[in-house]
Amino acid sequence: MSINLHRLVTEGRNIASENIDQLSTAEMLKVINDEDKKVALAVEAILPEITQAVEAITATLTQGGRLIYSGAGTSGRLGILDASECPPTFGTSPEQVIGLIAGGHRAILQAVENAEDNEEQGAKDLQDIHFTAQDILVGIAASGRTPYVLGALAWAKQCGAVTIAISCNAQSPMADCADIALSAVVGPEVVTGSSRLKAGTAQKMILNMLTTGAMIRSGKVFGNLMVDVEATNQKLIQRQKNIVMDATGCQAEDAEAALSACNGQCKTAILMILANLTAEEAKRRLTQHKGFIRSALASSENK
Repeated sequence: MSINLHRLVTEGRNIASENIDQLSTAEMLKVINDEDKKVALAVEAILPEITQAVEAITATLTQGGRLIYSGAGTSGRLGILDASECPPTFGTSPEQVIGLIAGGHRAILQAVENAEDNEEQGAKDLQDIHFTAQDILVGIAASGRTPYVLGALAWAKQCGAVTIAISCNAQSPMADCADIALSAVVGPEVVTGSSRLKAGTAQKMILNMLTTGAMIRSGKVFGNLMVDVEATNQKLIQRQKNIVMDATGCQAEDAEAALSACNGQCKTAILMILANLTAEEAKRRLTQHKGFIRSALASSENK
C-alpha cells in the first residue's frame, strides 16, 4: 500500500519537542510528561466507541467465542501482553483471548519489521487458529494502515465476524474497514514517528478497557474485586484470601477454610460464606447464574 507518511498524524513533527536534544534531563522529561498528559484525553474522546467495542466483546465471550488481537511491532506486543494477562487476572482459558503478531513468536522479542507488510499472512494467521464468525477481531496499528492487520480485518469480515480497529490516525484504512473504529488521535510523538510512545500508551489504555470492561460485564468482578483470580504464587494465594475477607467481612481462618473446601475458587468461597452454602451448592448456584455472584445471592435470598 502506497501512502505519504507525512500525512499521518503519528508521523508528524512535534513543535514542543523540536529542540529536545538541547534540553536538560529534567526539561526533556517534562516535555515527555506534558505530551503524555494528552493521551487520556484522546482516549476519553472515543469512550462511546469503546463502549460499543466492550459490549460487542462481551457478547462474543458470553456466547463462547474468542477475542483475537492482530498487530505488528509495538501494537502486536501490546495485544499479546493484554491477552497473556487475562488468565491469571480473570481465570480465563489461554484460548479465550489470543494475541497474534506479524512475524510470529520471534517478533515478540525482536523487531521483524518487514513482516508487517505481508497482508496475506495476516489472514493466514487467523486461518491457522480456525477463526470463525463466532469470534471477534481487534486489529491494532498506530498508523491505521498496516497491511498485516488489514489482511486480518478483511479475512475476519469475510468470515462474518465483528471487527474492531485501534489506531491513532483519524479516517484510516483500518477504521474504514472495521465495524467499530477506535481512533485515539494523540498527536505527533516527542521523537518523530516513534509510535511506541503516546500511540503505544493510548493503545494500552484502550486494551485495558476492552478486556477489563468485558470481564466485568461477564461477572468476573464483584464490587471491584477480581473474584476469578488464579492463585499461582504466594502473593496470589494471599490476594485470594484478602478478596474473600473483603467481600464477606469474614475472618482470615474462615476465608482459608472456604477456599480450601472449594479448591481455591474465590467466587465459590464468597458465595459459600454469604449464602451459608456448601462448596457443592455454591458451585451449582454459580453455574445456574452464569458466574454472577449477585444473581446467585439474589436467588438464595428469594428461597
